[in-house]
Amino acid sequence: MELTFISSPPADISEEEALDAYSRAVTQVAERLSPSVANLRVSRRVRGGRILDGGGSAVVITPDGFMLTSAHVVARTEGRGRASFVDGRELEFAVVGSDPLSDLAVLRVDGRDLVPAELGDAERLRVGQLVVAIGNPHGFTGSVTAGVVSALGRSLPTRSGANMRVVDNVIQTDAALNPGNSGGALADGRGRVVGINTAVAGVGLGLAVPINTATRKIIAALMTEGRFRRAHLGIAGGPRPLPPRLARELGRTSGIEVVQVVEGGPADRAGLRPEDLIVELDGTPIEGMDELQRVVVSELIGRPVGVTVIREGRERELELVPAELEA
Repeated sequence: MELTFISSPPADISEEEALDAYSRAVTQVAERLSPSVANLRVSRRVRGGRILDGGGSAVVITPDGFMLTSAHVVARTEGRGRASFVDGRELEFAVVGSDPLSDLAVLRVDGRDLVPAELGDAERLRVGQLVVAIGNPHGFTGSVTAGVVSALGRSLPTRSGANMRVVDNVIQTDAALNPGNSGGALADGRGRVVGINTAVAGVGLGLAVPINTATRKIIAALMTEGRFRRAHLGIAGGPRPLPPRLARELGRTSGIEVVQVVEGGPADRAGLRPEDLIVELDGTPIEGMDELQRVVVSELIGRPVGVTVIREGRERELELVPAELEA
């Protein structure tokens, strides 16, 4: 009995012709981006004073040596390390600036004529769209996995000292993230970097910090100033439903209940109290912590802004001057 393997291509079809559209897309992205993704080797001090070697990946974003990676890859290091590229080059790098609250860091490598990746826009992604995760965990050979955007709008909690923040609009993908891929590129089907791989969210799921308008501002600030300034109000709080009458009057369903006021902070000086319900800040309706986080930006530092609160069932208007959040 003669067997015919239907998956075997005819002898007269070339290997390139045998590649399907999906494989061609992934191959083209890998070929385009692999020269722009570096392996990082760093040393960090841990408890007990021991020094441990670690690493990750980074993405070249300018020809003169600026690279983008995850802040946790270079956390607790001496601010220096070595970067290896697929062309065999091995170069020293220094940390220019790091922002743990967005899990992004900018590095500068001592080299020229590097191949920069093109930054895309994660706001244009759609669930089900092809994405390719590229890292360089081994130094001279890139690691490539492919998958789809499985969810958008995820949140990623981050911490810097006593400060906590949520990174919005994180990309979830089923493109597997291999060890050492943190700080590497998540690219769309045209090879544009739409995210920086940051964490494994479960079996077969990875998360990436998006490249969008908000993170571009952070990257630009890290490149020019070495830090990203954030405003803060000096409160701890959480969402709380509005009473029915107020919900009808204000046209929204919830606000932010002040749970704690930091003594001597901006909210304390403005007269906010625990149990106040913040419903508007600087003319913007506030229903949850995500809206509050988006409104409290560096441009508000030192500028008086109006805040509307509900206290004992009545609206009150206060004036508050946000301060800079200390890292």
